[in-house]
Amino acid sequence: MTAIERSRTVAVVGAGTMGQGIAQVALLAGHRVLIHDIDGALAATGAGLVRDRVERMAAKGRLDRAEAEDAAGRIRAAEGLADLADAALVVEAVVEDVTVKRALFAALEEVVSPDALLATNTSSLSVTELAAGLAHPGRFLGLHFFNPAPLLPLVEVVSGSATDPAAAERAYRTVLGWGKTPVRCADTPGFIVNRIARPFYAEAFAVYEEQGADPATIDAVLRESGGFRMGPFALTDLIGQDVNEAVTRSVWESFFRSPKFTPSLAQRRLVQSGRLGRKSGHGWYPYGEGAQPAAPRTAGPEEAPEKVTVVGDLGPAAALADLIEEAGIAVTSTAHGGPYIQLPGEGQLVLADGKTAVEFTDVVYFDLALDYREATRVALSVSEDTSERTLAEAVGLFQRLGKQVSVIGDVPGMIVARTVAMLIDLTADAVARGVASAEDIDTAMRLGVNYPLGPSEWHTRLGRDWAYDLLHHLDERCPGGRYAPSLALFKLGYADDGEADGGAAEGDAAVDEAQEGTG
Repeated sequence: MTAIERSRTVAVVGAGTMGQGIAQVALLAGHRVLIHDIDGALAATGAGLVRDRVERMAAKGRLDRAEAEDAAGRIRAAEGLADLADAALVVEAVVEDVTVKRALFAALEEVVSPDALLATNTSSLSVTELAAGLAHPGRFLGLHFFNPAPLLPLVEVVSGSATDPAAAERAYRTVLGWGKTPVRCADTPGFIVNRIARPFYAEAFAVYEEQGADPATIDAVLRESGGFRMGPFALTDLIGQDVNEAVTRSVWESFFRSPKFTPSLAQRRLVQSGRLGRKSGHGWYPYGEGAQPAAPRTAGPEEAPEKVTVVGDLGPAAALADLIEEAGIAVTSTAHGGPYIQLPGEGQLVLADGKTAVEFTDVVYFDLALDYREATRVALSVSEDTSERTLAEAVGLFQRLGKQVSVIGDVPGMIVARTVAMLIDLTADAVARGVASAEDIDTAMRLGVNYPLGPSEWHTRLGRDWAYDLLHHLDERCPGGRYAPSLALFKLGYADDGEADGGAAEGDAAVDEAQEGTG
């Protein structure tokens, strides 16, 4: 199935910001473009704004002058739906209302040719539901662009229950030809990005609600240790707390209030108070004149230990052994036991595993990092039973490695580790349910929300049983289903080697041995 020919017309219904952006993408790809809106004046304004953007691109040398003039002549406002009769593709970008959208597509069916594709740019409504009642639902699908459409490369190509595979393929190839990166997705709540991204916000809010750390510290740890572009508190302030919470609530309701997607009470209170983020002048953080940026909690200087012992295989934190040695601290290694780093005062440094420090004597947990060499901050978690000497040695050790240190509360799974584990779990479940391929999900999360790695890439890097073990421990400490590992993750971690039962027991035994005599 080939892409829609450049000689064919593309129509966009809805002349708002998103509609204008989609029209610009199709226009610069070489199509004749029609913009329609129920408000004719808005359609004319929208077409004019697209021409202005194309002109500015030419003025800045980003587009050839002749190409810009040609494009300006290929876009116009449509006075009525009848003007869209020759369109090979109509993309709808109107208000997020099922009744409005269904009425629009029913009217479009009466106008366009039988081979025309009809697409919705909805980010939250069911493509299958929108197609209900159409005479030819096979040609109907979702094309979910991300704002701003001319700049962001990702487009989710969403097939509803009745979508003809040939129609989805034609749309996919068309979007690819427009210079975008399309990913295939089944019609599921939130599609790919808005479904898989929920833990990035939810786990940060949960750590905050559990009194583990303040927003500035959580954001800093996810950025400077996890490698994420923005922290979830700052990002939701940018998006708008009302918008972000509405998406979370929509996904939660669509999954029959699954505990995996439970909204945050703290965020609900923000919305109720009118603290919606940047647009209202205050969200998690204050904005506007005189507002001071919030500083993350950072430990004061401590002396680094002169020597440590690395016990067992540190797995995802294996790079620390070399970093410690390069920093001038003597390192002794032993293969038996662990995994942990033995400090001189008999305390232990243990990578976050879903357990709590209070369960053991003199243990400091440290959080997961995307790259321990490049990370500029590391979070540590302690309990009231952790000795001052052990904490000081742990802080001093990471400071010697050039890291800033944030000491947070005794939160199982800490910050980065539990977030990444949940992202991996939701991805495994989505792949198993046929929502999208692991490769497409990774692509969507990297391009759609700027994650440093796709969840499946994290899974490969961390090891096949890492996320399962951490969530299993979290589920024991925070029962209710939120952290219960999916069957898909269980199969990925254990079932493929025929050691499901033995593997789980063996994983727990290794952690218990690391703490032998300390609990």
